[in-house]
Amino acid sequence: MRKLSFFLVLAIIGLTFTVVSAQPRSTFVTIGTGGITGVYYPTGGAIAKMVNRTKKEHNIRAVVESTGGSVFNIDAIVAGKIEFGLVQSDRQFQAVNGLAEWEDRGPQTTLRAVFSIHPEAVTLIAAADSGIKNIRDLKGKHVNIGNPGSGQRQNAIDALTAAGIDYQKDLNAESFRAIDAPGMLQDKQIDAFFYTVGHPSGAIKEATSGARKVLIANITHVEKLLDKFPYYTEASIPIKLYPGAVNEKDIQSIGVKATLVTSAAVPDDVVYSLTKAVFENFDDFKKLHPAYSSITKENMLTGLSAPMHPGAMRYFKEAGLQ
Repeated sequence: MRKLSFFLVLAIIGLTFTVVSAQPRSTFVTIGTGGITGVYYPTGGAIAKMVNRTKKEHNIRAVVESTGGSVFNIDAIVAGKIEFGLVQSDRQFQAVNGLAEWEDRGPQTTLRAVFSIHPEAVTLIAAADSGIKNIRDLKGKHVNIGNPGSGQRQNAIDALTAAGIDYQKDLNAESFRAIDAPGMLQDKQIDAFFYTVGHPSGAIKEATSGARKVLIANITHVEKLLDKFPYYTEASIPIKLYPGAVNEKDIQSIGVKATLVTSAAVPDDVVYSLTKAVFENFDDFKKLHPAYSSITKENMLTGLSAPMHPGAMRYFKEAGLQ
């Protein structure tokens, strides 16, 4: 009897091992985002949610990683450290053309586009007591232009240059992360900070909710920038999103787009499944953040400079979007 029980246990263990072994192994992918107070982090979470809710169909599980932003994400993707990343459309353009941070390394030929998401405005947040109402008022001020590797740093430099301001000579420039800037503004360590972000933004709500009165300054007189770079467009920031700011009218600015990119080395089926998960749950995806209110399936295929990944292209053709 004991011998029979022993063999029965062995049989059950063997059967269990066989069943477990027969299950396909999950593929894990990482989505690089940005700081946790920006829109990239919840956007990565929204994409991951769409993928994970349909994981039984494709056996892919997505996780989100907070990172230093666009440049970091592109470099990490090219190096094979992460599979997907959210990057500004201008950074995507620069990477595939070997410009800016990639000038010495040359074009990043393995970078691939997946889709665009929400528009992002170059936003200038200033203390009301600083006298800053327009980007041209920044001369001599203490301004955070963004940490190295972030998208907003280059946007700030571009906008300043177009407005006739040399950030190295005409102002006291800081290089802190966007997550640290609201507290620094309220603590009177800086007069203003730049942040390229989708709206509404938690960081800007934080900045406009403190004891120190804050306004969002206009970024105008930058027509040369719009003429020179195809990825910049005019943008408007609705003041109703920030009732704590002292502005009376919507803010004029310029903007780019948030885009999702990957590597040519990521398998077609993985990119196809992620793309399908987002687009076939489009209405649910749009509800996950107010910044997605203006997106359509069609405009999610614009603002892309890198070659389209074959996995994404396969889905778009099936869906009649290409």
